Amino acid sequence: MSGTDAPASGTKHRIRHRAREAAVQILYQCEVGQNDVDDVLRTFWSANLPGSEDAPESVRIFAEQLVRLTVTNREKIDPIIVETAEHWRLSRMAALDRIILRLAISEFLDGSTPRNVIINEALELSRVLGRISGGVR
Repeated sequence: MSGTDAPASGTKHRIRHRAREAAVQILYQCEVGQNDVDDVLRTFWSANLPGSEDAPESVRIFAEQLVRLTVTNREKIDPIIVETAEHWRLSRMAALDRIILRLAISEFLDGSTPRNVIINEALELSRVLGRISGGVR
């Protein structure tokens, strides 16, 4: 990798990370607030919520792709979580944990992102967003 590739790569990483944070927030609003995904997508970017302010188009596009991918594949994703999670029912998992798992698994199923990136991002989202929510989920 040349020295000129690093900034572009870092920028892409920041855009995708910010998009994943927004996707988790959107999915959280859908699940916890029992809101329709299209309604949340229509209002999220203009609601001045943390993560939505001044989001560039590239963040919005990737976040919405992730949300739709996760929602569309939920019937495939939830059984994977249930089969893998020992001694945990899906309904007993913290909402934030469940949403981050769904998002990560949807990216695994899509196959366009390296697995190590998906795992690192899921861990980072859990760390950052769990701290913001004060651990209350």
